[in-house]
Amino acid sequence: MVEYELRVNKERVYNEVAKTTSYTGAKMDDDAAYERIFTTAEDKAMLERFWDESKNLLAGSMKELLVEEIETDGVYTLRLRLSSSFNEGLLESMERSMQSFFVMNITAKWYTFTNKEEATGYAAEAASNVDDIRRKAFFKKKPVRPTYERQLTVDN
Repeated sequence: MVEYELRVNKERVYNEVAKTTSYTGAKMDDDAAYERIFTTAEDKAMLERFWDESKNLLAGSMKELLVEEIETDGVYTLRLRLSSSFNEGLLESMERSMQSFFVMNITAKWYTFTNKEEATGYAAEAASNVDDIRRKAFFKKKPVRPTYERQLTVDN
């Protein structure tokens, strides 16, 4: 077993949530939708609660692999113990899925208050991202058969 770390930056997540909610609010026909849906700095306390709930959900989903979870200076890190046959090429993709999970899950929670029609779709997408992380974490590279070179020696 080998330990790997996945990281996500909270401010980047909040910026993506703001972009998503801004876009959604702007595209609606309702004139008041933008003000109601778009997340602002004043909403930070609620977003912090959704961030913590998202961390809990992700750690719980990865519990059989979880070594440690820490948040330092706005960077959330999951340390996972994965098979020695784990394909390290999947790490960046797993981090992108983790970023997407946080954005989608926080947006879904926000939309339960501000945009109920779209909340379910975002929650489903967040769940899909967790499934993606799990599938990749359990994926193993195919074993490679060792090759041996035969050396011929000539005895006199």
